[in-house]
Amino acid sequence: MENIKFLCEKYGLHPQRQMGQNFLIDKNILNKIIQAADLKKDDIILEIGPGLGILTQELAKRVKKIIAVELDKKIAEILKYELKKINNLEIIQNNILKTQDLKCKIQNNKYKIVANIPYNITSAILRKFLSEKPKPYEMILLIQKEVAKRIIAKPKEMSLLSVSVQFYGQPKIISIVSKNSFWPKPKVDSAIIKIVLQKIDKKINEKDFFNLARAGFANRRKQLKNNLKKILNKINEEKLEKIFQELNFNFKIRAQELSVNDWIKLYKKIYE
Repeated sequence: MENIKFLCEKYGLHPQRQMGQNFLIDKNILNKIIQAADLKKDDIILEIGPGLGILTQELAKRVKKIIAVELDKKIAEILKYELKKINNLEIIQNNILKTQDLKCKIQNNKYKIVANIPYNITSAILRKFLSEKPKPYEMILLIQKEVAKRIIAKPKEMSLLSVSVQFYGQPKIISIVSKNSFWPKPKVDSAIIKIVLQKIDKKINEKDFFNLARAGFANRRKQLKNNLKKILNKINEEKLEKIFQELNFNFKIRAQELSVNDWIKLYKKIYE
């Protein structure tokens, strides 16, 4: 913590809450992130929002290369100066959701994402890196606790977010992290989550799959078959009930009660 505050005082830096600048100050949590990442000497790491480089420096000791993308121009300049002796670190000042530089840098490489990411862009980051290419093969993220719990949800508590993440990979909460582990202290607790990506069935059209899921979750209070009628013009209610029967779905089932495998089975019955 002293190092973080020292750097802020040295450079006249004031953490911006609207940019999600809550710096990790708990060494035990830092060690848990490193342990969860299971780092190897030939790993290439993408770090999103490195802040003042506390995690960055620990990663650099253990991997082949780190690409750190920082939105804040002043912080990026501080990092470039303070960490200039780290030869396996490349710092890019840009918006991670807009930068085009990454594709050519990681195109032919397997890479992991290890990051303490801003709460307000968590969903956008997940959507970008789970659905676009090249994909990481693992993501170890420090995110808001409630979001982490939604991601790992089981049937009866599923949401479009949990379906979206579990379609692409297997998520697991590694540890709950107290808000006291950050400076400035956020209003809520966090969690370390690890997502191990898996191969997607090439027969599945991802756009159609998620159109189906979005329709299913359009109104959580409605029965699934009633929500699906809006997009399944070619399938009448009788045929839809027949599909439900074949899949052993209750006719009154709601979207949140289905697992990802259930959604895949439903997709295949409708689109194949």
